[in-house]
Amino acid sequence: MDKSTAQLRYEAWRNDATLDEATQQELRSIEGQAAEIEDRFYRDLEFGTGGLRGVIGAGTNRMNRYTVAQATQGLAQYVLEEQPAGGAVPPSVAIAYDSRHQSPEFALESALVLAGNGIRAYVFDSLRPTPELSFAVRHLRATAGIVITASHNPPEYNGYKVYGADGGQLVPAHAERVLAHIQATHGPGQVRRLAQADAVAQGLLVSIGAEVDEAFLQAVTAVSLHPDEVRSVSADFHIVYTPLHGAGNVSVRRALAAIGFQHVHVVKEQELPDPNFTTVRSPNPEEREAFTLALALAKTVNAEIIIGTDPDCDRVGAVVRNGDGEYEILSGNQSGAILTYYLLSGLKEQGRLPDNGVLIKTIVTSEMGAVIAASYGVPTLNTLTGFKYIGEKMTEFERTGAHTFLFGYEESYGYLAGNYCRDKDAVLASMLLCEAAAYYKSQGKTLYEVLQELYRTYGTYLEALESRTMKGVNGVAAIQGIMADWRSNPPAVVGGVPVATIRDYAEGIEGLVKADVLKYTLADGSWFCLRPSGTEPKIKVYFSVCGQTAAESQSKLEQLRKDVMARVDG
Repeated sequence: MDKSTAQLRYEAWRNDATLDEATQQELRSIEGQAAEIEDRFYRDLEFGTGGLRGVIGAGTNRMNRYTVAQATQGLAQYVLEEQPAGGAVPPSVAIAYDSRHQSPEFALESALVLAGNGIRAYVFDSLRPTPELSFAVRHLRATAGIVITASHNPPEYNGYKVYGADGGQLVPAHAERVLAHIQATHGPGQVRRLAQADAVAQGLLVSIGAEVDEAFLQAVTAVSLHPDEVRSVSADFHIVYTPLHGAGNVSVRRALAAIGFQHVHVVKEQELPDPNFTTVRSPNPEEREAFTLALALAKTVNAEIIIGTDPDCDRVGAVVRNGDGEYEILSGNQSGAILTYYLLSGLKEQGRLPDNGVLIKTIVTSEMGAVIAASYGVPTLNTLTGFKYIGEKMTEFERTGAHTFLFGYEESYGYLAGNYCRDKDAVLASMLLCEAAAYYKSQGKTLYEVLQELYRTYGTYLEALESRTMKGVNGVAAIQGIMADWRSNPPAVVGGVPVATIRDYAEGIEGLVKADVLKYTLADGSWFCLRPSGTEPKIKVYFSVCGQTAAESQSKLEQLRKDVMARVDG
């Protein structure tokens, strides 16, 4: 019987004398395990528009020093095309990393490969939030950036995200150029790498830290609208914060202190970096379970608000008291609507709302923010899922002056205001959510009460997200099959409501790049969207409805979810 491609790749790795002993030992441990070898070697770990993300381990379909080095060699070729060595300004790349297993090692490996190609690497001296890397690229005028992170994935994962000179994640046209270079790099022998001592001696490995931290903090706090109101209530305003064992602890606390908050209670069990995230099932602020310890602390200190940031601190979840005095988790869409209202109303009150302002959100984000923005005369621009597309538009408007960017967000708990970086920033969003809570407290309101006022004014928007995990080769095929089924057999009626429009973003509609996304809008304005995840082995299904009352919206949402998921699961 002919050997599979995976088996041949496995044997090539086994026979590669350049691989370190730990990798060789891991490879020996799976000898004869056909399924394990197939999963590790059936493909190269995919470099998408978000970079790499995968399980840590030996193999071409895993995150390890060799796949990271190969990706960095490809990136180095791209960087040298963008900014050739020997020019007036030498090429450089800023690198940050989070608290995950092997994050510092992968960051150093990336730096040494860049140095081997004559590119200066600016590496943070310890873990930092992802948005600070985006800021650092712009601040240092680097050619590109790298963040070693797998966001809120389980502990066995790590990842590698690439940023362009504007501080935004690479969009497809640029990511495809990097991918072409990666694919042209065959094996470790084609990777150019300097020893660490040589890289330092030649000025190609530079440590960065406090100076960038301070500049980042100033940029974040410059977005604050109401520091006086914060100080007026700060004496008895209590915040509970959990960094979920990640990179946000220092930066978030510094930002909150800088605008006047006195009582920030950090969940001690989750304060320090921990790559195993031992206190949570998943380090994801979208899930209530992640707030278990924070909720207990909040009841003890009578907190006004709870905030939690994910491991690389680009997403934040918030918990507030509802009308019954119980803590209730805000969805990403709810927090986004509150922040939209808080920012636009504040800018208008201060006479700082520009005539050409714009809100940017993704196609799977609630329309509530857009409706609020319209009431202030601010148009909304929709992009594909992924903050890189919001960042791309920010850079375009900075160049053309066509619009002034005011706020951008996505339903998956990512937010940005200000023009200092090009990625979602949980440091900023944590500050703004707490500031909004303090501002409305000074008016005798809670954030929950503000949300209810918004519902009464603009309609009760409710959203939901369902996802199905499908791993391995069979999982990829299953997800493709689901998308093909919905494309070839579109529904005419869902939840008893006729389908009004179908948008297939794979056709490159609405001026957007092609994407494997289907969106169905019903006659009553409700919609749902099917989208394979770009970073996880999942298919995601988004739902949104609007009614006059919470009961009406809840009924619509339940029926829509029931009908759609019955077909997806079938």
